[in-house]
Amino acid sequence: MKNSLFNTFRSLRSFNFRLWTAGSLVSNIGTWIQRVAQDWLVLTQLTHRDASALGIVMGLQFAPQLLLLPWTGSAADRLNQRRLLMFTQAAMGVLALILGMLTVEGVIRLWHVYLFAFLSGSAAALDAPVRQTFVAEMVGDADLPNAVALNSTSFNAAQMIGPAIAGLLIAKVGIGWAFLLNGLSFAAVLISMSFFRLSELRISARANGAASGFLEGLRYAWKRPDLRAILIMLALIGTFGLNFPIFISTMAVNVFHSDARAFGLLSSIMAVGSLSGALFAASRKKPGLRSLAMGACIFGVGWTLAALAPGYWWFAAALALSGAAALILTNGTNSIMQLSTEPSMRGRVMALRVGIALGGMTIGAPMVGWAAKQFGPRWSLAIGAAAGFTAALLAVSVLARHKGPSPAPELAE
Repeated sequence: MKNSLFNTFRSLRSFNFRLWTAGSLVSNIGTWIQRVAQDWLVLTQLTHRDASALGIVMGLQFAPQLLLLPWTGSAADRLNQRRLLMFTQAAMGVLALILGMLTVEGVIRLWHVYLFAFLSGSAAALDAPVRQTFVAEMVGDADLPNAVALNSTSFNAAQMIGPAIAGLLIAKVGIGWAFLLNGLSFAAVLISMSFFRLSELRISARANGAASGFLEGLRYAWKRPDLRAILIMLALIGTFGLNFPIFISTMAVNVFHSDARAFGLLSSIMAVGSLSGALFAASRKKPGLRSLAMGACIFGVGWTLAALAPGYWWFAAALALSGAAALILTNGTNSIMQLSTEPSMRGRVMALRVGIALGGMTIGAPMVGWAAKQFGPRWSLAIGAAAGFTAALLAVSVLARHKGPSPAPELAE
């Protein structure tokens, strides 16, 4: 038991990673507070329960993941990752503070939310590939899968806390204070990174200035059957299945007629499942395409049960299952793609991963929001379920083609 527990949390032996985890936990709580507050603001104050408007917000928030893809991965491979992360974290904090002040003053408009979603998404697009590859600099390749899983554990522990705090803040003091609190929470990451032991960072090989950037990373990934299959799976899941804010908010408001606290509780309950999935991933040494296929299948089952849920608590239980499956799936893609990629190419390959998974929401979120508005929230959940089952079938077909001695060992579990 003791050895198993040590194995699950082994990355915390690193001083820098311990600091990073502590700062990230505070910041992640703030992020989840803002996510819930933003959804509630759009659905209940700036529109009359308009799921399409919420889909547009999500689309604008994740559009930069695709639009900036030619530059974000190259920046992660070429620039000082610690300094770049400090810049992006500070930028997102300032944007949250401005949005909060506009809301507190009562001058917030829907177009303001659209604008800040796009600006914050632009900073997040630059942040995401750096944040993921920087983990390897803190802990090294041997502990990378464990550190990735513990990062997700922190994010989902925050998801258990943040939405509940958001519900209380909205009910007691107003939505604007949720945005302000998120803006202040970014200071935790900046302070933690300022105390890093720079001598303990494992600086990986950097790409040279003559590298062809994004196109080189795209060619590299597409020539690999394992990476190509993972990217297509992520495109399906990201575009149609990871629209959690739309799924949860439309079911809570339009089907179960929940108040702000019950709405926030749903996100916290989903986080319980996500946290379980993250801890499961942390206990494993190295995932493979078989585990991704299983995760995608369970993901589809979870959304199917959510679409058919007869009541609030049945829906909450289905959310927990979907959250666990999503974490097993996304953490697995992160570890596989980093460990099987040359260090000098990691930033560009991870930018592709994030750009496809999150950038797909630019297309999928407005479509899912429109489906929820026109046909009802349950049909939007059916779209997410279909995406999960299709991704699972893709993984199974790739595994079937590579039975026996495989030219791509990363396909195996």
